[in-house]
Amino acid sequence: MRVVVVGGGVAGLSAALEVRALRPDADLVVLEASGRLGGKVAVSEVGGLAVDEGADSMLTRVPDGLALARAAGLEGELVPPAAGQAGVWSRGRLRDLPTGTLLGLPTDLAALARSGLLSTAGLYRVLADLAAPGGPVEEDVSVGDLVRRRFGGQVVDRLVDPLLGGVYAGRADRLSLRATLPQLVGPAAQHRSLLLAAREARAATPPTDGPLFASLPGGLGRLPQRLARAARADVRLRTTARALDRTPTGWRLTLGSVADPQLLTADAVVLAVPAAPANRLLDGLAPALDLDYASVAIITLALDGPTPGRGSGYLVPAVEGRATKAVTFSSRKWRHLAGERSVLRASVGRYGDTHDLQRDDAELVAVVAAELAQVVGPLPRTAASRVTRWGGSLPQYAVGHLDRVRLTRDGVARHPGLAVAGAAYDGVGVPACARSGRAAARQALAHNGLYD
Repeated sequence: MRVVVVGGGVAGLSAALEVRALRPDADLVVLEASGRLGGKVAVSEVGGLAVDEGADSMLTRVPDGLALARAAGLEGELVPPAAGQAGVWSRGRLRDLPTGTLLGLPTDLAALARSGLLSTAGLYRVLADLAAPGGPVEEDVSVGDLVRRRFGGQVVDRLVDPLLGGVYAGRADRLSLRATLPQLVGPAAQHRSLLLAAREARAATPPTDGPLFASLPGGLGRLPQRLARAARADVRLRTTARALDRTPTGWRLTLGSVADPQLLTADAVVLAVPAAPANRLLDGLAPALDLDYASVAIITLALDGPTPGRGSGYLVPAVEGRATKAVTFSSRKWRHLAGERSVLRASVGRYGDTHDLQRDDAELVAVVAAELAQVVGPLPRTAASRVTRWGGSLPQYAVGHLDRVRLTRDGVARHPGLAVAGAAYDGVGVPACARSGRAAARQALAHNGLYD
C-alpha cells in the first residue's frame, strides 16, 4: 500500500508519522516542493550560533507538540524559556504586558491600570462594559469589531491588535473570533459582558504544571529532520505535485514539470500544503478554500555585548507607525543562546502592509536596529545579521473562516483516501499543525480496510 503526503512541513511530517504508526508496512512517500523539510520551522547560524529562522518555540499546554518531540526522540531535550515577562512599546515607553489577558482581552482591571497602556478615559471605557454591556455574541464577528464595541478602541489598538499581529501578522478588525479565540465563543454567547466572558474563558483554560512554551538547544529547526527519520519515509525534495486525479483503485499524482511529467499512484493521499496549492490539486474534487496570507520578515542580529533591554521582548502596536512589530531578546529568553554575544530577533510585516518588506536586507537591518535603539538605548556593535523572508506564510482567518473550511472538508470527505491538513484549516503553531496532520492521516487511511 502506498500513501503519499504532499508537503514536508510540520503538518505533513506529522501525517507521515501517523501513517507509519498505523501502517508500518506502508510505502510512504513525502513530496516537498522546496529544497528542505520543515516549512516555517528552520534553523541556521548567525554569528556562530544556531538560531531559529521561523518558529522558535511551541506551546506545551497542547499535548500534540510534546508528542511530536517524543516521536522524534527529542522530548528529553526540551527546555523552558529563561525569561518570561514581555512588554509593549506604547506612547513613548516600554510597558509591561498586563497579566491576566486573553490574547489581549483584559480580565484583571488592576493589572491593566498598572500597565499604563490605556489612558484614564480608556480604562473607564473598559469599565463601561460592566455597567452597560451588549448582547450575547451568537454569530462570528471580527475580534476587533467586538472588542472595539465593548472595550473601546484603545484596547484594540494597544493590546489586542499587537498580540494578534504577533501570532498571525494580521489585523484585529479582520480576524475571526471563532477561528482565533474559540475558547471565548461559548462564554460570549452566555454573557452580555465581554469582561465576564473573557474571565470565564481564561478560568476554563487548563493550568500547566510547568512553563507554557518550550524549545530545543540548537533550535526548534532540528525537529523536521528527526521527524522524517522517525517516519522512515521516502522524502523527495524539489518535487512539485501539479495535479491529483481519482483512479478506479485510488489516486494518481502528476509530478515534475509540464515538459517532463511523472506519474505517481497512491492508495491514500494527504495534502498538507497552503491553501493555494491545495486548491489547485482539489480542483474539481472539493470547493476551494478562499484564504489570504500575510508575509513577514525575521531580522536576526548578533551583537558584540550584553543583551539589551529587559524581559523576553516586546510588541509594537501598529498605531505606533513603526516597521518593527515585535522583538525577542533570544539570548535572554533561551539559556542555550546566552554568551558573550547577544542575539535578538525582530519581526517586520503586517497583513496588507508590504512597504517595509520591499526594503532590501541591509536597509531592513538598519531600520530595525535604529528602532530598537530608540527603545533600549545604544546597541553594541552588530557582529552578524540575517534576514529571513517568509512570503505568504501566515494564514488570515477572516470572519466566516470556519464555515469555509467546513465546505472544503465536506467536499474532500466525499473522496475516500483523501484528506487535507495544515495551518490553513486548523490553526497556526507547531502543536496545531501536528494535530492537524495526525487527524488527516487517520482520515485518509479510514477506508477499504487501510485503517480501522
